[in-house]
Amino acid sequence: MTAASGKGKGKERGGKVFPGGLSAEKPSKTARAGLCFAVSRVYRNIKRGRYAQRVTQSAAVYFTAVLEYLVAEILELSGNAAHQNSRKRISPRHVHLAVRNDEE
Repeated sequence: MTAASGKGKGKERGGKVFPGGLSAEKPSKTARAGLCFAVSRVYRNIKRGRYAQRVTQSAAVYFTAVLEYLVAEILELSGNAAHQNSRKRISPRHVHLAVRNDEE
């Protein structure tokens, strides 16, 4: 039984599935942190930006979590602004209104 069929335990994307739900590959940093944004991409960009001589993995996880939180907050406020204007889609104008009207 494979993981791609949607049945059984194991990883969703590829990888060999062993009994008991163990996988041949370890889960990604993003999956281990329980985030949606890619931790490895943020880590790579922090290193490439030369903001510090050394950057830890935990710094990338923390920064990714902060980014994800900020995006969720802005999207929630933008959705409320779109709803107040009787729209079903969020436009750049709704994002602008949400940022301008939020006191935080």
